[in-house]
Amino acid sequence: MKSSIVSPFKNLANQLEHLINGRLWLKVIIALMLGVVSGVLLGPDLGLISTEMVIPLTAWLALPGQVFLAIIQMIVVPLVVASIVRGLAANNNPAAIKKNGLIALLFIVLSTAIAAAIGIALALSIQPGQFVDASALVDMTATPAAGNVVQSFPAMAELPNKVSALIPKNPLASMASGEMLQIILFAAVLGAAMLSIPAQQSKPLFDLMGALQDVSLRIVSWAMLLAPIAVFGLITRLVANLGVEVLAGMAVYVATVILGLLSVALLYFMVAKVTLRQPLKAFFSNVKELLLLAFSTSSSAAVMPISLQVVEDKLHVNPEIARFLIPLGATINMTGTAMYQGVATVFLAQVFSVDLSLSSYLFIVTMSVAASIGSPATPGAGIIILSMVLEGVGIPAAGIALILGVDRILDMCRTSVNVLGDVVACTTVQYFTRNGNLSENPINRLESKAECKP
Repeated sequence: MKSSIVSPFKNLANQLEHLINGRLWLKVIIALMLGVVSGVLLGPDLGLISTEMVIPLTAWLALPGQVFLAIIQMIVVPLVVASIVRGLAANNNPAAIKKNGLIALLFIVLSTAIAAAIGIALALSIQPGQFVDASALVDMTATPAAGNVVQSFPAMAELPNKVSALIPKNPLASMASGEMLQIILFAAVLGAAMLSIPAQQSKPLFDLMGALQDVSLRIVSWAMLLAPIAVFGLITRLVANLGVEVLAGMAVYVATVILGLLSVALLYFMVAKVTLRQPLKAFFSNVKELLLLAFSTSSSAAVMPISLQVVEDKLHVNPEIARFLIPLGATINMTGTAMYQGVATVFLAQVFSVDLSLSSYLFIVTMSVAASIGSPATPGAGIIILSMVLEGVGIPAAGIALILGVDRILDMCRTSVNVLGDVVACTTVQYFTRNGNLSENPINRLESKAECKP
């Protein structure tokens, strides 16, 4: 009798194990759901466990997630340098590099501006600020924590110094501090210099970068083993510390942002339908794991190695394009963040009864594009950018305290859209450059280039 009862459960467990075996995306989804459930159980809403116990408990549960992020971030810098140098040096057509960069820049600026405009339009239509009681915000907006993130956008007189500061005086120091834009510029200069010398001389460094790239990707594959456990711990801590009540109070604002992000994602899928020789179902299947990991880590930089792998191996984008644009896109392509700026700025203007003119809306779009370029590809960067935008249109930057409670969840959502934008930027550039010869290996190109040179 006992065996007949246990058997169905054992069979169900075996079927579930077989189902999720080798499917990282499904493991991540299950970990997300379990993390939400455990977060609610540990959170303040049910009160099953005291706050004194919840904080250390969730900190230990989040440890695998912190280790996962640390491993990925540890390997991002060498992978970026190796990918960009190798991608540029393997290309024996400098004109194609310029064309790729120009098309990518135009695509990024245009898509970022459109995303910010979508955010403004949705916020004006739904008016989420009307659902929040502004009279209850006096004490909240006086908190010093919100003022700590305020930064001003540089004045015109400071811009020359800001531009010259992009060139790293000490590349090693830039690598140590994680200044991604400076690292990308250094790698681009190094790759361009390799193009200008005979291929026979540059081949040892080219091979070294190839080995560095392979080693970096192997370390990433090891880190991926931690991904489901990492997601479970991070989501548990998030929900347990935030509580369901905070989420419910800002539900309309959260729904507006998510609707905007879905609109931007839909536009990206439409562009991918045109620029990629794959059905949309196959494209979604290829990128779903990447988007889930971007959602759980809230960092474009953390998933950069996986983005490279997906774009090259599954979407069959030319490595010369992928290895140049993915690191670049993770640094300057912040479409989801720009959309969020539009919604959040109009939302706070409605809350604080600040009238915005047409020039204010144009300023929001311009600032969202400008401030997104070069912003850190790390969790929480959107709040820093938002403080710049708010200051420019006369909205109290202290109002950021109102949206800090739900920003972590929205940060996860907009990171997925940012990463999707990086992928679609690669497919768009390849479509317009018609550079789709996938059978040719970069090493073979370099060797053939060496044969052509005296």
